[in-house]
Amino acid sequence: MWLLLAFCSAALLGFYDVFKKKSLANNAVLPVLGLNTLFSSLIFLPFILISYLKPEWLAQTLFFVPRAGWEVHKFIILKSLIVLSSWTFGYFGMKHLPLTIVGPINATRPVMTLVGALLIFGERLNVYQWIGVLLAIVSFFMLSRSGKKEGIDFQHNKWIWFVVLAAVLGAVSGLYDKYLMKQFNNMVVQSWYNIYQLFLMGGVLMFLWLPRRKTTTPFRWDWCIILISVFLSAADFVYFYALSMDGSMISIVSMVRRGSVIVSFLFGAMVFREKNLKSKAIDLVLVLIGMVFLYLGNVLG
Repeated sequence: MWLLLAFCSAALLGFYDVFKKKSLANNAVLPVLGLNTLFSSLIFLPFILISYLKPEWLAQTLFFVPRAGWEVHKFIILKSLIVLSSWTFGYFGMKHLPLTIVGPINATRPVMTLVGALLIFGERLNVYQWIGVLLAIVSFFMLSRSGKKEGIDFQHNKWIWFVVLAAVLGAVSGLYDKYLMKQFNNMVVQSWYNIYQLFLMGGVLMFLWLPRRKTTTPFRWDWCIILISVFLSAADFVYFYALSMDGSMISIVSMVRRGSVIVSFLFGAMVFREKNLKSKAIDLVLVLIGMVFLYLGNVLG
């Protein structure tokens, strides 16, 4: 069941990337990110308030948010810092790079998560799962060759490094999620980390963006900004629920979620009309084959 939820989360993440790319086109990055945290918080705020004021309404549902003290919230604040840092780097990279480049780079994130899962949680992969991981690694190196055809030097392009750093922080967040799901309720973590991100982002906008807004790319409203929050919140809800289930493996869930590249790649090709699709398609196929091996490893292992 947790594996099916991971695939569902992957599809939702793909649409999240598409709406993020659309919203960031010729737009100021920090306000878009700020509005994302605002709308995500507004999605979960009613569940927090109802759980506190009328707990019987949600007590027997997946949306109930139990009360938690500082001993829990301090861990959630750290989660917010990690995620917001990852998002900031990722948003800037997404704005300046083709979606068909960013997606496959993000698809290598589970490889980083895997190393941590092996070291921290003692997870072990069977031969099928290892094949899937190795295919993801190979796809990254092939992608760097495809990028050169568009004048994107992976070693010297700062936006590539922004996306890579976002992926590293995302892997750290994934490992931390597994720890949090073993300790705390998934709705407590997801709802409150969005609230804390809103306050953190408010400080960023006030001290970093507002004083310099007239000298940078101007902000313009786009209705896709709301859809960023809707699809991300849905993807994360399914993701956290999957991790909270017995037997779930963060290394596999994280890898499957990177299957979101399929959705983002198709939109990058058909909607954004990005270039060099044939060579990038090979990278995508490797990711797909890797997903199949991960699934076989879970079923047959």
